Amino acid sequence: MNWRLLMATWLMVFMQGVAYAAVEEAVVQLQTANGVLEGTLLVPEAKRGMPVVLLVAGSGPTDRNGNQPGLHHNALLQLSGALAQYGIASLRYDKRGVGRSMSAAPREEDLRFEQYAADARDWVKWLARDKRFGNVTVIGHSEGALLGMLAARQAKVANFVSIAGPGRPADQSLQMQLVSQPAEIQSMALPVIERLKRGKTVDLVNPALQALFRPSVQPYLISWFKYDPAKEIAKLKMPVLVVQGTADIQVEEEDAWLLGAANQRATVVSIDGMNHIFKKSVPDRAQNWNTYTQPELPVMPELIAILAKFIRQGGKLD
Repeated sequence: MNWRLLMATWLMVFMQGVAYAAVEEAVVQLQTANGVLEGTLLVPEAKRGMPVVLLVAGSGPTDRNGNQPGLHHNALLQLSGALAQYGIASLRYDKRGVGRSMSAAPREEDLRFEQYAADARDWVKWLARDKRFGNVTVIGHSEGALLGMLAARQAKVANFVSIAGPGRPADQSLQMQLVSQPAEIQSMALPVIERLKRGKTVDLVNPALQALFRPSVQPYLISWFKYDPAKEIAKLKMPVLVVQGTADIQVEEEDAWLLGAANQRATVVSIDGMNHIFKKSVPDRAQNWNTYTQPELPVMPELIAILAKFIRQGGKLD
């Protein structure tokens, strides 16, 4: 089925529907063994048993709105508000050690990928206790897609959505990104990646690579490298939606098809002109990166239409 040809039709159908007014936006907290995580719960005007989504942010020091220092685009904030217009509640949260979740920050050398996944899992369980909500859908963005996969297996989740999620292990993605770097950088970095992949740390790292491979971050990289997104998504038993933009300069379209091929329940949708942060853009890197600092740009309505249809129809798009 050619999903691109159906985008305009879906959008028209949903735009003709009744919009819901957001009647409650509350700051909420999750108590953990290692500090407090904070997020924002957006609840639209709807009947009891409304669907709710957990938004799991991508890599780096990302806050509940999808932003990082120097990168202010409000992608998750906009996504949350747009879903509310279709009667879908949402919870977005500051990652552990970021924003209002700073009190839960571990030492960098103690941080593990599994901790982020456990945080997402615990937020799902927190949502499940709220009687206003029915089915819970996990939406993971970028690295958050893999975290969401792990959380979806550990908690009761109705649907899972990957947006711009890598389809191969992180060590392979890093190696692919290094292709555009000078040969000298590649010759220094590749042996480090290979050693970390084997679960071993590297004591001496060239100063040019300290930002990426400093000793204190190596345990986290080791814990991350051992997961293959294609293998993890294959374990999911609930309906799965994989969404990828054609203008994404961080994750390739091939990654989406790798994820889709790994799970028979998965539907892959490609959105023409959508970049990594859900904004309309072009493949040109300079122009694409400019959107990362333009919070006034809206997320693409095609994305909202697809997500709303998938969630409201119980994991189906047809």
